[in-house]
Amino acid sequence: YRKMKVEDLMNQGVTVSDPLRLDIRGDVKVGKDCSIDVNVILEGNISLGNNVSIGPNTILKNASIGNDSRVEAFSHIDGAKIGSSCVIGPYARLREGSQIENSAKVGNFVETKNSTLGEGSKANHFTYLGDTEVGKSTNIGAGTITCNYDGANKHQTTIGDGVFVGSNSTLVAPLQIAGQGFVGAGSTVTKAIDEGELAVSR
Repeated sequence: YRKMKVEDLMNQGVTVSDPLRLDIRGDVKVGKDCSIDVNVILEGNISLGNNVSIGPNTILKNASIGNDSRVEAFSHIDGAKIGSSCVIGPYARLREGSQIENSAKVGNFVETKNSTLGEGSKANHFTYLGDTEVGKSTNIGAGTITCNYDGANKHQTTIGDGVFVGSNSTLVAPLQIAGQGFVGAGSTVTKAIDEGELAVSR
């Protein structure tokens, strides 16, 4: 049965690196010119747009991926929506409620849950975004964490367009960073940042 499912994808034009190392456990819909590398698991409802590339050792569960997007090796995507022309991974984890807008990038060892990463925004390294709304063209520096849980309740972090968050920053929710805000590296931010404002706390 598994072989039949893989052959069906290949008959739709999907390039499968090794049919014996693709595990399909749900309903998969694909566009044109997609490619799937080895040791990939597709579970639940999966939708791949045109020219989507799935790297090796990747798990997709109840996920949709837009045109021209690339998922790199060892990524785990569960209940997430990814737009067009995105790059995910390697070693990225997108959990339930994550939405990655067009041309955004989620890099290595980045985890998201119930969060939106806006168009053209980047979270490239070692970051956790939980219950977070990130606007367009914003850079989330390496090692940034949104502290969304206070031990009893979850809280929201809102980050505007064109924001720069420096490396190793801790954003304590509930928190709002307005457009063009700037967080200096190594800062712990507990108060709202106004538009164009610089926050440094070390």
